Amino acid sequence: MPSPVRRIAFLRSVEIRRADPYIQRCVRELSRLGVESRLFHTHGTADDGDFPGARRRLDAAVTPAELAQEVADWGADAAVSISLPCENALRDATVKEFLEARGIPTVMTPLASTLALTDKWETKRLLARAGLDTPRGFKADSDLLAGRGVAVPAYADALRASAAGIGYPLLSKPLWDSTSMGIRALPDAAALDAYLADPPEVSAVIEECVTGALCSVDIVGEPGAYQVLPVCWTGTAGTEPVFTFADLRWCGPRPRADADFAPVAAGLTALCEDLEVRGSVNVDMIYTGSRYVILEINPRIGGATTLSCAASGTNTFTALADMARGVYAPAPVRRTGWAVEFLSPERLPEPVRSELTARLNLVTAHELVIDDTSHGEIVVFTLAEGDERQTVKQLEELHRTTGWPRQEILDKTRALLTP
Repeated sequence: MPSPVRRIAFLRSVEIRRADPYIQRCVRELSRLGVESRLFHTHGTADDGDFPGARRRLDAAVTPAELAQEVADWGADAAVSISLPCENALRDATVKEFLEARGIPTVMTPLASTLALTDKWETKRLLARAGLDTPRGFKADSDLLAGRGVAVPAYADALRASAAGIGYPLLSKPLWDSTSMGIRALPDAAALDAYLADPPEVSAVIEECVTGALCSVDIVGEPGAYQVLPVCWTGTAGTEPVFTFADLRWCGPRPRADADFAPVAAGLTALCEDLEVRGSVNVDMIYTGSRYVILEINPRIGGATTLSCAASGTNTFTALADMARGVYAPAPVRRTGWAVEFLSPERLPEPVRSELTARLNLVTAHELVIDDTSHGEIVVFTLAEGDERQTVKQLEELHRTTGWPRQEILDKTRALLTP
């Protein structure tokens, strides 16, 4: 019989505040169960309010072997990866190799599968083999385009022919980036010619530009037991990339889209089984009004994890900790109401925060820091179906008395909840 888990190490890269309030609830519950938690993080600051357990800040350049040594020296019985974006998920998958060699089980997708999912071209091939819809595309190898290594004179023409077979517009996406950075629009053949004449330094996937509603879904679990969280709607897909938090993000009733997603959820779950996913994956998609086109599968928690937890009454971090403790027993997940998220460019003054908390079911309101840059205040609130008009009324009154939120945010929320 395995020894009980008394110490869990949480591996983190970006600011832990983005996991608010669910990581705090998880750690406090573990403490009540007699389990000690420690955060090993490489970015941002954290105090007791952010992570109510022990904390160890490490240099961002820490190697997987060094990170594994830190965790082992602390005496962890298990570890959990809660890092993002994908380059840090790959770090943690490598840490998993070192820790499990020492007998410390780690909740993270195996390294081979993580490598495949962080590579957009490999992901596209996995999706096609699984019978899931993904944009038509081809790989553009930076070494061949730059003439490094073997000479392939016809390579650029081969890419032109591939593009003509798909049609324009197209998008070029770096093979390994997962934050919408580096995406380049290719509206026509002339744009592709310019691209090929001055190609990026990194290999890319060039694919058809699919338009529709951007959305994402988190799948949490381990082989034989997966939970598919509700679909979160995050913006509009077009020919130009947009900042991830630029639009209103929400999870709520959308009956036809929910029905259309059911077979996609089954296909994604089967793929997770094949890849032996353990932990969480985040799937980015475009809904065209009739089908879901899958853009990528990120082998980690997602940027909309708080939103999906809020809308379903679940806690992804508790689920991950349960896997580490060997007590994971997932129940079916369903959406329990609305969850709405928006980014306010201004920091939230304390009087406004207090009034917002009094008027709405506020889940979190905290500064959003990405790559050491503040983007303002990220706000998430929930409401029950049937409370839409009352919620809009409360926001309108708040705006009238304080000027917050901005008119643009108020208008978008009103259009969403009371169309």
